[in-house]
Amino acid sequence: MRLIFAAALAVWASVLNAQDAEIQDVISRQIEAFQEDDVEAAYGFASPSIQNLIGSPARFGAMVRNGYPMVWRPSDFRFLELKELRGTYRQKVLFKDTHGVFHELEYQMLLIEDRWRINGVRYLQAAPAA
Repeated sequence: MRLIFAAALAVWASVLNAQDAEIQDVISRQIEAFQEDDVEAAYGFASPSIQNLIGSPARFGAMVRNGYPMVWRPSDFRFLELKELRGTYRQKVLFKDTHGVFHELEYQMLLIEDRWRINGVRYLQAAPAA
């Protein structure tokens, strides 16, 4: 019985690790698109509701550039914890901006048609130097 339980836990952990990697990949690819000034590609990682709200890749790029400069041009970033909350996933990310200031943001992620999409980013706080 213990072997079956241990095997089930190992499978579950493997599924969760794959999910974490997929979510982090989407966020990383969007950040990479911003760094390359490819707002159309970055916009493609947003959920349909965000795309409908913003209206165009150009407006999306301007919103991120002006409102989230640490995401637009981070000097570094790393992933923190991932939590599930009522069917959505929240990925915390620690950004270091070009001035060396740390910022903690939370990405809301949705699985839409087997593809992870970003459904919003919330600024949590300026983080102490890490």
